[in-house]
Amino acid sequence: MNSLEHEHEETPDLRAVAAAEPGGLFEGDTGALPLDARRALCQLLLGPSVDQKRHGQLWPVLLRHEKALRSRLCELFLELVIDRDAGVAFTRQADTGELETPVLLRTSALTFIDSVLLLYLRQQLAEADAQGHRAVVEEAQMIDAMSVYEKNVSTDRAGFAKKIAASIVKMKDSHVLEKLRSSEDRYEVSPALKLLFSAEHVQALVQVYRDLREAGGEGDDER
Repeated sequence: MNSLEHEHEETPDLRAVAAAEPGGLFEGDTGALPLDARRALCQLLLGPSVDQKRHGQLWPVLLRHEKALRSRLCELFLELVIDRDAGVAFTRQADTGELETPVLLRTSALTFIDSVLLLYLRQQLAEADAQGHRAVVEEAQMIDAMSVYEKNVSTDRAGFAKKIAASIVKMKDSHVLEKLRSSEDRYEVSPALKLLFSAEHVQALVQVYRDLREAGGEGDDER
């Protein structure tokens, strides 16, 4: 047997090496996180959040592997935000100062109606928290709350109603609103809004939109 043949026979199969890697879950896997932690990481990246109620199995995993998950997200210039009391976590772009870094998180522009609806839902969440219960809203309730802004958006009542309906759909798609199983038109407001809008932000926005209502001018539907 020549040296080349001998070397070929003694060289271990790379596939076997990969499969034998400690913690390897599939061929070529060099990751260090266990399977459940990787699932939590994927859900954080998929967004919009990991919710203790919607992700009952992932929530304790996220807390158990918080340090490792934070490290992985930092490598992507992302920050992990956790509210243990509310049972919700999500990722946001890290403040990297003067560094030029890629932006991985998808963003969508908010219309005027989207903005005031989010503010309304945030206020409902604050009131519910103060009373110690979940924030639940009805579609008719949201539509009625938005009606005070009709003159700022459109003189076309049917068109304004369509804008509100579209905004409610957007809130459902992004899981800001979660439909209650026992009802067709009642929703729970996600506690994640507390992390997205601080009390200071709410107060500032309240004043802005109060001024708009009182002015009665035309609103910019794309802000």
